[in-house]
Amino acid sequence: MYEYITALISQLPFSWAQYAFMQNALLAVIVVVPLFSLLGAMVVNNQMAFFSDTLGHSALTGIAIGVLAGVQNPTWSMLIFAIFIALIVTVIKDRTGSSADTIIGAVSATAVALGIVILSKGGGFARYSRYLVGDLLSIRPDEVAALSLVLVAVLVIWYIIFNKLLLVSINSSLAGSRGFRVKLVESCFAISLALVVTFTIQWIGILIINALLVLPAAAARNVATGMKSYHLWVLFITAVCGISGLILSYYWDTATGATIVLLTALGYVFTLLLKQPNRL
Repeated sequence: MYEYITALISQLPFSWAQYAFMQNALLAVIVVVPLFSLLGAMVVNNQMAFFSDTLGHSALTGIAIGVLAGVQNPTWSMLIFAIFIALIVTVIKDRTGSSADTIIGAVSATAVALGIVILSKGGGFARYSRYLVGDLLSIRPDEVAALSLVLVAVLVIWYIIFNKLLLVSINSSLAGSRGFRVKLVESCFAISLALVVTFTIQWIGILIINALLVLPAAAARNVATGMKSYHLWVLFITAVCGISGLILSYYWDTATGATIVLLTALGYVFTLLLKQPNRL
């Protein structure tokens, strides 16, 4: 199946379509688009931009823990630590009543500092600097397949909790009064976000992954007229900027993730000009 799809891509009348690394990257973008669209829309809707940024920064500590444990592939240590951070933030916010941005800022700063201290010991930080900017063009077919499984898992979770999560984001007290388990719903969303951020960070980069989650959704809010159109706009903007950014990075010889983010930033500025007072 994979070979059939890449063969179809190679038939496109463009020079970049003939290279296996571009074919793999294009398929990865196609898989990542719905992932980031679903999560990004809810991140912005729930005002959780700092939270997703914290998950990205915590990847450094996840890598550091993997190094200390002697793990060759730090993906699993990043995932476990990201889930831990997501649950810690949720629990602290619920039990202390402190503002979310204060808790997230404190946890984020601590996680980043701990990761840098561990990785910089003995001058080894440079070996992991690739995680800062990412390298989408290095993705392999088996990793695209793993991303596809993540997409399926998130879609299943979304099907189960979307309506509940939407109500929680609008009015958590109302959701609780209707019998929804608010903490469980918030935890499921946090774990989904941690899962996606962790599995994509090595190709997108710690420094820009949050922008790729937030900017398309923020742009979509400027032009959407309802929740359905909001999600469709997020999907459209993410797809256009993702595919265009990948192709432009090939011709410009620039970092793919950063190029995509710049296009989404331009999209956000453009939608600001179109924004009406009655938008979302």
